[in-house]
Amino acid sequence: MLPLRGEDNEKKRMDRRSHRSQPEQRHGVAVLLVLLLCASLFLVYNGSFNGASRDTNDTRIRQHEQLQRLPEAPASVAKPHLPVLQGYSGIIDHKPLRMHCQTCSLVTSSGHLIGGGRGREIDRAECVIRMNDAPTAGAFARDVGCRTSLRVIAHSSMQRVLRSRHELLNASQDSVFIFWGPSNYMRHDGKGLVYNNLRLMNQVLPKLRVYIISWQKMLQFDDLFKKETGKDRKISNSWLSTGWFTMTIALELCDRINVYGMVAPDFCREPQHQSVPYHYYEPRGPDECAMYISHERGRRGSHHRFITEKRVFANWARTFDIHFYQPDWSPPPLPANRTLEGTAPAAPQKT
Repeated sequence: MLPLRGEDNEKKRMDRRSHRSQPEQRHGVAVLLVLLLCASLFLVYNGSFNGASRDTNDTRIRQHEQLQRLPEAPASVAKPHLPVLQGYSGIIDHKPLRMHCQTCSLVTSSGHLIGGGRGREIDRAECVIRMNDAPTAGAFARDVGCRTSLRVIAHSSMQRVLRSRHELLNASQDSVFIFWGPSNYMRHDGKGLVYNNLRLMNQVLPKLRVYIISWQKMLQFDDLFKKETGKDRKISNSWLSTGWFTMTIALELCDRINVYGMVAPDFCREPQHQSVPYHYYEPRGPDECAMYISHERGRRGSHHRFITEKRVFANWARTFDIHFYQPDWSPPPLPANRTLEGTAPAAPQKT
């Protein structure tokens, strides 16, 4: 019997639906497989991540426990602002000098430093102070050290410093440079020769910390010399030495000063005193004592009163924390009928 037309049509529709559903089923299976693969990768990654995370956490816990077992460090104290040293201003920005050192090595330029082997001892101080163009490179380092925190330079030494600029004007040490000179050389109106050259130098080498001494401060140095010696610097045709400026600055800057290479005031009067060059880096230069005596006795022209200044320094060492090495000496005690109260030095007060 022939099928009915309706049944035949229904069978055809079912065949067509079955044919269409096969691609959809295959697509669904593919999607399911992708989801399963992603889930598997997620589980693997998550397990690995959790393991690494646990390892990291375990490590941190162990480190924390170890730190807990260490002795407790003292609470950090914020470093106070460095004190301002009045009378010293930046050559470019005119800002005051801020600096302080607990211990200072003040290194002279004396020939007494030769062969002493004090270089490491000198460099152990918090700050190392040098003068003018005194070098530290090469073989000198063993006797004078190699660090420089502050260099005090006379106007007359500026050209020598510039000639040795690759060594002396080294910004890598973060050294401070203080230049001093008479007011006519340090004028700010365009006519101060040294002042103009210093500004130009600092513009070429902007990392250098260059300061100058104000004319008011220079007058204070003169007044201090007169109070300590009873002599007027100008009337006595005297020039203060770079050593005078350096020692006075060190008193403002340092709690303790270890001076290297400075002889006692009466050293050159000893009949058998050691003969050394005036500068350790000029072995063929003049004899130190000959230089001291000629300047001390000079009346015409301008002279440094080296020996007079050393008497003042010896007196300061009775009151302040100043010590002399290479040669090693200490100021003698005052006579019994004199007291420090009646001879208190007029050295500048720390700010």
